[in-house]
Amino acid sequence: MHTLICGSMAYDTIMVFKDHFKKHILPEQIHILNVAFLVPEMRREYGGCAGNIAYNMQLLGGKPLIMATVGDDFGPYAARLEKLGLPQQHIRHVPGTFTGQAFITTDLDDNQITAFHPGAMGQSHLNRVAEAREVTLGIVSPDGRDGMMQHAEEFAEAGIPFVFDPGQGIPMFSGNELLRLIGLADYVTANDYEARLLQDKTGKKLEEIAGMVRALIVTLGPDGSLIHADGKQHAIPTPKPSALVDPTGCGDAYRAGLLYGIHQGWDWETTGRLASLMGALKIASRGGQNHKPSRGELCDLFQKHFGYSISL
Repeated sequence: MHTLICGSMAYDTIMVFKDHFKKHILPEQIHILNVAFLVPEMRREYGGCAGNIAYNMQLLGGKPLIMATVGDDFGPYAARLEKLGLPQQHIRHVPGTFTGQAFITTDLDDNQITAFHPGAMGQSHLNRVAEAREVTLGIVSPDGRDGMMQHAEEFAEAGIPFVFDPGQGIPMFSGNELLRLIGLADYVTANDYEARLLQDKTGKKLEEIAGMVRALIVTLGPDGSLIHADGKQHAIPTPKPSALVDPTGCGDAYRAGLLYGIHQGWDWETTGRLASLMGALKIASRGGQNHKPSRGELCDLFQKHFGYSISL
């Protein structure tokens, strides 16, 4: 059985600013902001939330299906997916558009400033959840606004449990729309900043949002994550990464572990620990899809960091 991953496919142009943003953005001058950052390092990576989540799920031995819309420039990415053995039957080409493009500048504190061109994502509503077969779990991750709303409705109508992962898409929705999407979902995930935005826009506290779903998962960066489920709060630790190289895609790696654990029916402590391990592994490599641990290595690392074993 498959996990349907609705979200973006994108090329990430990643630049490294060898200093700290906070030294160059003056709060008293924010009304006339005009800042240029010299970025001697630049590279292009394969990314997008759906692409990153699917890549990590496949590392775990899951069966992801990507549902996304892409543009005329998708050829190199398509060739990569074919090489990886990731199915493409639900990736729709929209002629006359670009594939999503993220331009990410990272400073020495791993803060990021990102500009994103959605391109073909704006047509994500052309895809239908009903077109995918043998799906038992799904995720609605950042994508075109109409597509996110439609896919959430379709998962709910089909009785397929799904994760609502609004991410950078939160500003696209009103508070009532977010409440509607949360109400349709079985699980909600957000980082700590996004969780604050959800509370501000919906007027609901985290405890109230958690009461609307099976689980609310809030990631806290190096401080781990907090899973609100079954009337409890499960504090999940994060393994110390072998290196701090690039935070791009860490959240997607976490979500892949989350989806895998949910699909396997694991308890929240184990599911959260696997998700945290995936994020810690990702941050030690550049780009969202360049880490390549085997399943055996993942199991060994889980045992090492958490003191008990899992089977992938």
